Amino acid sequence: MKVAKIKKEEPVVEKIYNYTLEYIMGDRFGRYAKSIIQDRALPDVRDGLKPVQRRILYTMWEKRNTYDKPYRKCATAVGEVMGKYHPHGDSSIYGAMIYMSQPWKMREIFIDIQGNNGSIDGDGPAAYRYTETRLTKLAQVMLKDINRASVEMALNYSDEILEPTVLPANFPNLLVNGSTGISAGYATNIPPHNLGEVLEGTIFRIDNPNSRLETIMNIIKGPDFPTGGIVEGKAGLVDAYKTGKGKVVVKAKTEIVKEKNCQKIIVHEIPYDVLKEGLRKKIEDIRIDKKVEGITDVRDESDKDNMARLVIETKKDANIEVIRNYLFKNTDLQINYNFNMVAIVNRRPKQLGLLAILDAFISHQKDVILKRTNFDLNHCNERLHIVEGLLKAISILDEIIITIRKSKNKADSIKNLIKQFGFTEKQAEAIVTMQLYRLSNTDIISLEEDKANLIKMIDFLNQILNNEEVLKKQMKKELVAIKKEFANPRRTEIRDEIREIKLDMADMIPKENTIVIVTNEGYVKRVSLKSYAAKDDETTLKPGDYITGLYNTTTQDTLLLFTNLGNYLFVPVHIIPDVKWKDLGKHINNIIMMSGKERVIGSYLVGDNQKELMLVTRNGMIKKVKIETLKVTRYSKPMMIMKLKEDDELIYVKEMQKEIVIVTNEGYYLRYNSDEINSTGPKASGVKAINLKDDFVAGADGISENAEYLNVFTNLNTAKRIKIMDLESLSRAKRGYRIMKKTKSKDYKVFKCYVSETKDINLIKCDSEIIEVKNADIPIMDLASTGSIITKNKVDDYALKAELIENKVKKEVKEEEKQLSFDNFVNDFKI
Repeated sequence: MKVAKIKKEEPVVEKIYNYTLEYIMGDRFGRYAKSIIQDRALPDVRDGLKPVQRRILYTMWEKRNTYDKPYRKCATAVGEVMGKYHPHGDSSIYGAMIYMSQPWKMREIFIDIQGNNGSIDGDGPAAYRYTETRLTKLAQVMLKDINRASVEMALNYSDEILEPTVLPANFPNLLVNGSTGISAGYATNIPPHNLGEVLEGTIFRIDNPNSRLETIMNIIKGPDFPTGGIVEGKAGLVDAYKTGKGKVVVKAKTEIVKEKNCQKIIVHEIPYDVLKEGLRKKIEDIRIDKKVEGITDVRDESDKDNMARLVIETKKDANIEVIRNYLFKNTDLQINYNFNMVAIVNRRPKQLGLLAILDAFISHQKDVILKRTNFDLNHCNERLHIVEGLLKAISILDEIIITIRKSKNKADSIKNLIKQFGFTEKQAEAIVTMQLYRLSNTDIISLEEDKANLIKMIDFLNQILNNEEVLKKQMKKELVAIKKEFANPRRTEIRDEIREIKLDMADMIPKENTIVIVTNEGYVKRVSLKSYAAKDDETTLKPGDYITGLYNTTTQDTLLLFTNLGNYLFVPVHIIPDVKWKDLGKHINNIIMMSGKERVIGSYLVGDNQKELMLVTRNGMIKKVKIETLKVTRYSKPMMIMKLKEDDELIYVKEMQKEIVIVTNEGYYLRYNSDEINSTGPKASGVKAINLKDDFVAGADGISENAEYLNVFTNLNTAKRIKIMDLESLSRAKRGYRIMKKTKSKDYKVFKCYVSETKDINLIKCDSEIIEVKNADIPIMDLASTGSIITKNKVDDYALKAELIENKVKKEVKEEEKQLSFDNFVNDFKI
């Protein structure tokens, strides 16, 4: 048996294309982008619908799933849409269906859902196997006359069924319901508007095609969100309606209610597209974190009659206006709404202003009415032709009967009627199919009336087609009818100006009494009075560190820290770490970062902004600066308080007193009145404080009314107290007088000096040890003496022990806190 050889066929390659990857990628992405721009994400300017929305409405209309019929399963509609017109995922179809049923998203809903269709809290809807649906009455207005050839039809994705490229849309849906979408390179964000206003504005535009935007805006006042709220910023609205881009502020509608034991902020309406539950949680977090003082409870009291009602309860004595302003500023009770009115015009995305959208709709309606009128005219002409044939046949009825009886069949009858009496084929068809009862006198009269009415209708339809004014009149008539049936009151309030919300940070901070501690090495901390009351031993400090500032204040106050480089740190007390009494606290660099060589040399608690500070440098410069000039809104870095020369440093900053005393390393002092120094701004360099000759400033201080002594410490561990009354006064910038006798045997230099009182305690830092010396133990001596030895250890620094300073301007102490003895606090405080 011979085996047949199978001939191997060569592969056939019809054509090989040679393209670069860049070309292929660009071409394919271009096709994809075109598809999602035209057929997915952006609405058509004519009916305001995206393709999936249009297909859903058309499918439900086609299946008679209308408002006057029973509900049907959503799954049925989703399946029909997906199978016939929209070959994409069922979730996207159902999502679009749900969106058109949500009254907090759509100003006028198109889908009536029976079942769970989500919520304004962001909850998802029930699965489509559970929910039922039908069109709303207004949705059917969108589809009115679609069966009268009023819009262009095109083949579906499978080229099997026709679908509308646009709906008749007898009202400007793009404005009424707005639209949001993102496609390739384009996005749209068009807010909803009031149906009645939009229809009235459209009618006005039909009558006045050259009307100005300002005139139309007197009718269409602005967005009308389904959730209500307040829109602020007419300038932003004008920009948006002129160019298609603009920004406005949308605020919640709130009411302040004062009751016997509390106050309430009642939120009646929230901004558009804000999730109510997310908003409530944000406010609740603010309450828990105490970011603003006074909120005690946040409740959601929404019900079927109140879509979004939140109640924010506050303390009776809380500053409720401040709380409301804070919530506007820091939550979605106030949002910015950005207009970006992009829609598909002639198959291309285009940014449109208000007038352009109205004109596009009017043009669409003209086209719809003209197409519908042509359809009706053809139908009327056809009917008139038939009626005229029937009337003619009745007038020669006997001859026609004879002719029909002689004919072989229906087709022969039609042929004979056409041949003998001149009927057309359609007329002859109508005659032979006419029932005998139509020959009654009543029906003959009815046919004559039909003819008269048809002639009248044809004349009217021709007027619409041939007379622009009649066309406009018909268009306006239909718009007025829609307005009469469906218009409803505006929900959103429009305000011309944006009301700026100004917040004083002091009002935002919970006011709590606290103790603030500043140390020589730059550590800071704040301690509650309750924590201090519970203490059983001393606070924790670094070895060799000591306290330079101890303040009884509140969290609404401000602490100023000064550095050797001529800078100051503006430190609101509330940002200082709140720790326990025994905790170390934080270095200031953890709060406000300083440079590597920068260190804190002093602190001051701001009380009265009208007071002044005195600043003295090592090289003998002095400056007076008002505290009010030091206030800043941003405090993330050191700010200049005194301009220094390269080899100079700031050594002293305190509150300005009536008199000043400056002491130099070589043992000279200069006392003069502070009025000799003028106040300057933070960036000034100051003036000469004392005339130095191969010398530098060892210490400086202000002489207050309570000042008793000037404590002088030398490099040889001697110290003395000089009575303030023994110090003579001169004027600024002089050399001054000797503060101690210069000896040949020992080279005494002034190491440190400061003004003191009898009750003060001196701190002597020796390596990592702090020694306390009572002021009474330092001898009172004259100007010539060099002092007496106070320690044999090597001294690193001298300082007065910090006493508690109370802020008398802002301090408010609760009754239970008044019971604490601050004198005991100072006495108990051990370094």
